[in-house]
Formats: sequence, structure tokens, C-alpha cells
Amino acid sequence: MPKLPNLLFSPQMSNKTEREKLKIPTTRVKELRDQSGAGVMDCRNALLEAEGDVEKALEILKQKGYLKAQKKAERAVSQGVIEAYIHAGGKIGAMVEVNCETDFVARTDEFKELAHQLAMQVTAMSPQFISEEEAPGEADIEPQSACLLLQPYIKDPNKTIQDIINETIAKTEENIKVSRFVRFEVGS
Repeated sequence: MPKLPNLLFSPQMSNKTEREKLKIPTTRVKELRDQSGAGVMDCRNALLEAEGDVEKALEILKQKGYLKAQKKAERAVSQGVIEAYIHAGGKIGAMVEVNCETDFVARTDEFKELAHQLAMQVTAMSPQFISEEEAPGEADIEPQSACLLLQPYIKDPNKTIQDIINETIAKTEENIKVSRFVRFEVGS
């Protein structure tokens, strides 16, 4: 049986991008993977596209995650969890129902963490609606404060709640939706 040439290290390699792939350090791929949670090849390709710039690569992965989320948006979500968060002192809390496509994803740490963060968000920011589409047309509201999905994330104001959900969709590769929430406060 004839031996096949190793194309990655072939001396005839003339395509510049093939040679550049070999120059992306694994430490940089690992760094991007740790920050984004994306797959190794996705991180490597994003770094190639960003010419090694980790910040640009993060932005590229974020855009791709958003595209993944858009593609999955029409899928039915019939599984999920109900997460409760009670703030210290027990005077304020919230419950959130977050749905996904399969019970397998509903049991993952990423999904459970998302549900917990959403319950904390509802407790802290007191949204009135899930999305802008739910708000009555005649309501005099500021969408960024009244709609959960448009609110700045309490742990990173540079991201919205929809961004956080999209990141989890990209990691789990399933559609995720917030179905409902309720917020309780003693004496109100």
C-alpha cells in the first residue's frame, strides 16, 4: 500500500492560509475557548479570520452564535426547568421558567446556570415583560428596562440578556426561550 503524503506539512504547500493555520498557537486557541466556550475548531477558525486577535475572534464567535440562535429560533421548546432565586434576607425573589428542546440539555450545568442567572436578573431588575413584542402597544415604557431580553445583564452591562441566552444556545446547540417569570417582594 503506497504511503499518502502528509498534506499539512507537505513541502509543496503553497496556499498561504494553510501555512498560517500552523502558526496559531494552541495557547491562544485555549484562551479563546476558555473565554467563549466554543469548540476548538470554531476558535481556531475565528482566530484565523481575526488574524490572531483574540478580541476580534470573540466578536466573530459572538456573531456566529447569534446566527446559530436565529436558525434555531423556530424549533419547539418543550423541556426545561423552573428556577427560583430568593435574595438574602428572604424579602424578595423570583421564579423563571426556561425551556429548551430536550431534557438532556435541561440537565446540563450551562442550562441550569442560565436559568439561575435569569432568576437573579428578574429579582434585581424587576422587568414587566419578556420581550418588546409582549408589551402592549399603547404602554408608555422604556423597553430596555421593562423587557427582560433587552435589559443589560447585571453581571456584564455590555451584554443584554438576549446575548447571554444566545451564548448558551451556541454552546448547547438547542433553542432556548424564557416562557414566563414572576417576581415577589414582601409588602408589595
